[in-house]
Amino acid sequence: MSGWMSWFAGKKDTREGARDAIVGLRQQLLMLEKKEEHLNKKIEEEMKKAKANATSNKRLAMAALRQKKAHENELDRIAGTRLTLETQVNAIESANLNAETMVAMKKGADALKGIHSNLTAEGVDATMDKIREQMDLTNEISDAISNPVGMGIVLDEDDLKEELEALEQEQLDDRLAGADRVPSHIPASPVGQTTGRVNNTAQAEEDDEEAQLRQLQAELAM
Repeated sequence: MSGWMSWFAGKKDTREGARDAIVGLRQQLLMLEKKEEHLNKKIEEEMKKAKANATSNKRLAMAALRQKKAHENELDRIAGTRLTLETQVNAIESANLNAETMVAMKKGADALKGIHSNLTAEGVDATMDKIREQMDLTNEISDAISNPVGMGIVLDEDDLKEELEALEQEQLDDRLAGADRVPSHIPASPVGQTTGRVNNTAQAEEDDEEAQLRQLQAELAM
């Protein structure tokens, strides 16, 4: 028989032995309880007999009291025996529980040992370092993906502002030059025609400004 089977068989025998002992002790306790009930009834009977003959037949009354006393002594011995048996039952149950607890704890210790057999502090630290490296790489990739699509071109905002100011100044100069070329005396004409020419001129200037603005936006978007 292998060591494992021998241990298992021994454990089974111990468990069955403890169970049989507890069953036997409890049966004996039950028998003693019945004996106590019987003695208590006998004590009551002897006490009644002693009372009934206390004055009429003292000899019979004394005999009844002696018998009552003997039953009481027997009750005391049974009480002591019951206490011993109950203590033994409790001890066996406690020992059996401790044994089962130790078996469970041993299995738990063996399981932990098996789990930790391939684990070391150095191995755990190395694994955690690898995890941190991969997390850092993931963060770098995420940052790169989330950056605006600029194809590596870095735009200088100050240069853009200066270019925009130059364009604004150029448009302002063009407007001033156009104002200087307007004749000081405009021939009289019907109100409707004059208004139409003025509106046409203003509309042309607005269209020209919008065209220049769209061109500027397209250049900045490149």
